[in-house]
Amino acid sequence: MKLSQIGELLLLEQIKKSFKKKSRNIVVGIGDDAAVVKLKDKKLLLTTDMMVEGVHFDLDFITPYQLGFKLISVNVSDIYAMGGKPFYLLLNIAVKKDMDTKFITSLFDGVKDAIRLYDTFLIGGDLSDTNIGMALSATVIGGVKRHIPRSGAKIGDKIYVTGKLGDSACGLELLKKIRRPVPLEKNCSTFNVQRLTKNLGLSWNVIEPLLRRHLMPEARDPKKFVTYATSMIDISDGLLIDLWRLCDESKVGVRIYIEKIPVSSELKKAALYLGISPIKLALSGGEDYELLFTAPDRKKVEAVYIGEIIKSERLIVDSSGKENAFTATGYQHFRGK
Repeated sequence: MKLSQIGELLLLEQIKKSFKKKSRNIVVGIGDDAAVVKLKDKKLLLTTDMMVEGVHFDLDFITPYQLGFKLISVNVSDIYAMGGKPFYLLLNIAVKKDMDTKFITSLFDGVKDAIRLYDTFLIGGDLSDTNIGMALSATVIGGVKRHIPRSGAKIGDKIYVTGKLGDSACGLELLKKIRRPVPLEKNCSTFNVQRLTKNLGLSWNVIEPLLRRHLMPEARDPKKFVTYATSMIDISDGLLIDLWRLCDESKVGVRIYIEKIPVSSELKKAALYLGISPIKLALSGGEDYELLFTAPDRKKVEAVYIGEIIKSERLIVDSSGKENAFTATGYQHFRGK
C-alpha cells in the first residue's frame, strides 16, 4: 500500500496509536497544533537536527529501521552533550507520496526502539510530501540542573573522550564496498546478514560493530561526570573539528597525543584491509557520537584521557614526541571534508 492511498490523516492516526504511551507530564500530546508539557524544576533544553537524503544518508546503504533509530540518537546526543536528559520528541518527515507504507512502518519501529532506549516520548511533529529526496528532522526537549557548555574549558584541564573513535567512518567505508543495506535489527537472521558481507575478506566479528556504530549509534549518557565536567561537545563531525569548536568557544588552546586516541581492534583490522590509516579515521571521520569533554586535573574520571587544555596553540603530539599544529579537519556542511 502506498502513502498516497491512506493519506496524512490516517497515517497520523496510526502514529498516535503506535505511540499511545504517555508520561504523566504530557497534558496534550500528538494530534493538536502544539504539545503541552508540564515542566519540572529543571532548565529546559531544546535541540533539533536534520537528516537529508543524499547528504546524511543513502537509502542504498541503510534500512528504514536504522534510519529512524539513528535520527533519534543523533538528537539525543546533543542533549547529553549539555549534561542533560531527554524528555520529549517532535518529529518532522517529508517523503514522496509513492513511498511504500512498509518503509514508514519500519522507520517508526526504529524511532520507537530508540525512544524506549532513551526513556523519552514522541509528542508530535509534522508530515509532508516532497518531489525530491527524503528529509527527516527531530526536535528533542530535555532538562538539566547544571548545563555544560562548550565554553567552560580552563587552562590545565584534562581532555577526555567516552569511547573508541573512527568506528563509524570505517563502517561507512565498508558499506561502500558492500553497496547494499545490512540489516542489524534484532529480528534479522545473523546467517543471512553474514552472507551479504562474506566477500569482504573480514570476519563478521570485525565488520558488525563497525557497521552498527555507523548505522545505529547509541548516544553516550554523561551522568558519571556531569558534576565536574567544565566543557563538553559530542563528536559528530570528527574529533579535530569538534575539539577546535570547543577551543574556539572556550578561547583556549589544546595539546592532544596520537598514542592516547582510543582506536578499536576492529577498526585497525578493517582499516588495514581498506588501505586507510586508522588514526586518520579516528581524528576526522565523524559520526561516532562519543562525548568529548574537559575536567579539572585533580578529578578521577571514568573516560579516556587524550590531552590537556593549554593557553593558545592547538597541537597534536606524534609517537616520537614531536608537536605539530593541527587544523579543523572533519565534516562541514556546504564544504564537505
